[in-house]
This record gives sequence, structure tokens and C-alpha cells, in this order.
Amino acid sequence: MSLCMETLTPISLTLLLLLLLPLLATSSIHDLLQRQGLPVGLFPDNVRSYKFDASDGRLEVHLESPCMAKFDGRVHFDPVVTANLSYGGLVGVEGLSQEELFVWFNVRGISVNDPSSGLILFDIGVAHKQLSLSLFEDPPVCKHQEVVAGNLGRKEMGFQIQK
Repeated sequence: MSLCMETLTPISLTLLLLLLLPLLATSSIHDLLQRQGLPVGLFPDNVRSYKFDASDGRLEVHLESPCMAKFDGRVHFDPVVTANLSYGGLVGVEGLSQEELFVWFNVRGISVNDPSSGLILFDIGVAHKQLSLSLFEDPPVCKHQEVVAGNLGRKEMGFQIQK
């Protein structure tokens, strides 16, 4: 029996989509990033779930908890990170901060304009920072914020996230 789109009723089409939806939702955030021309290591290893609306590019990533990771310097992930995802970039990022010279800056955008250059660009508002794509080959290990703060103390860490 072959399945022809012309013979599908709206109800049977809805049922078919409901059956296929779990299969489509099983890809990881890292797979999604790779399909969008971005490195898999932009989000940490503790991503619990994500939502991506392909119609408007809205991405919402849920982590197990707020945490700290390291790219070339320290970065802080809120429990929810949102952005608009398009091929080669994340714009309007919220929930991600990067430390520069003991000051925390919100990351506003991330882009890979030319993959052959081996560079990724971070927009932290006051500046644009180019990093090697090789830093993002694997998802970073993200340490729970409480563990980091407990080991160092917030004052000693210089932990001040500007919003």
C-alpha cells in the first residue's frame, strides 16, 4: 500500500504528524546548531531541552541549572537561554554572559560568517571578539553555579552579571 498525499484527509494527516513529531523532536540542540552552520560546542553538556520555531527562528534552550563554563574565558549560562537562530548565527541572545578582564558582559550575538576562516564572532555590546572555531568542537562541561560560588566565593570570583 503506497501513501499518497492526495488521499490523506486532514484528520489522517494530523494523526500522521502526531506520530512523526516525536521522531523529529529527538535531535539534540547540538545537531540543530550543526545543521544551522554553527559549532556544536556553543551550548554546554547540561542542556535539558530546547524549543525551536523554524517559522520565526526563535530558539529557547533550557539547562538543568545556571552554570559556568569556559571557552577562551569564563561564560555564564542562565537556566534559560534564548535567541533568534538563522543559518550561521544567533542574534538577540539573552541568558549568556562572558567575562572580560573581570567584568561580565551580556553576549548579544554569535556568528560564523565564513566557516573557512576558522573564526567565530561574539558580540558583547561594547566590542566584537573573534575566537577560534576549534574552541567549540565539543559541548563544554558546565559546572553548577552553586559549586563554583561555593569553592571561590562570589566576591573573589568577580561575579557580577550586568543585565
